[in-house]
Amino acid sequence: MKRLFPTTLFLLICVVWMPAEAKDSKPWRAVHLLDYNNDAALDALGQNLESLAKQGINVIVLEVDYNFDFKSHPELRRGTNPITKDGARRFASQCKKVGIRLIPQFQSLGHQSWKAETFPLLTAYPNFDLTPGAFANNEGLYCREWDPLNPEVWKVVFQLMDEIVDAFRADALHVGMDEIFLLGHELSPATKGKDPSVLFANAVKEIYDHIVRKKHLEMLMWADRLIDGNKYEFGEWEASKNGTAAAIDLIPKDIILCPWHYELRDSYPSIPTFIDKGFRVLPAGWKNVDATKALIDYSRKTGSPKLLGYMFTTWGVKKETLLEFEPMIEGLKILNNE
Repeated sequence: MKRLFPTTLFLLICVVWMPAEAKDSKPWRAVHLLDYNNDAALDALGQNLESLAKQGINVIVLEVDYNFDFKSHPELRRGTNPITKDGARRFASQCKKVGIRLIPQFQSLGHQSWKAETFPLLTAYPNFDLTPGAFANNEGLYCREWDPLNPEVWKVVFQLMDEIVDAFRADALHVGMDEIFLLGHELSPATKGKDPSVLFANAVKEIYDHIVRKKHLEMLMWADRLIDGNKYEFGEWEASKNGTAAAIDLIPKDIILCPWHYELRDSYPSIPTFIDKGFRVLPAGWKNVDATKALIDYSRKTGSPKLLGYMFTTWGVKKETLLEFEPMIEGLKILNNE
């Protein structure tokens, strides 16, 4: 065995035990993208990667969800022409070539339907529904949610996540977890009368055990359910008024939290709150340019190494106008001058 000189050994130890925030020393300039649901759309996006990188983007969070050619559960593919493994690998290689870190996203627990459409998991396995038989035609609810107390749900979901991570050669996964409203609902036989914060925290930890402890990946999630909407006047969407906020003290601290704030405000107290709790934080804004600038400025004033950077969301932005998305252009001007 080759002996290690003291200096070499010291450097090796530093690398192995380097704190997470030290590894993230390069500020994140992230953009969240969705509706790139097939290989052709990814190939077209690939043509814009060099331009995005030149603007300063170094992370893409790509929402994949069920728009993938799953082999473990082909019945859960959404659409007739989903993303294939080859298409995902090709796009991942293009991202790597221009220095963009690619993080796929799989919406977990909530967002299992949209308007009249119920997504594949609860269509194929209606017994996985948190409120089975309720809300006919999805009327009277925001989105369906899966039952986190059903162990069979996790067996299926983790197979889907694993396929997506492998196809995109990812070292992290964004797991969604936003806008959860039905935990503890009276129409939920499994969770009625139970503490929503404990239910939510246990669901987060279930995913964490698989993604981080088993697969050794980084885990990102939206953070609105961890903000106390009774303490901060953010409303019931941007923050939680349905009892989940106390989960903040029950989940692992090495999860990257992504609080989204889309409106212009004087302050965004979720940012220092999460940092003080020990989390790394990646704030996210949307289409309001002034709000984007305000959130960036407020976040940077924390001066904390746990503030990873900033993420631009692009809900409703047409693919052909992505490079001209004004909040991203103006926000990057500020961020690139750090």
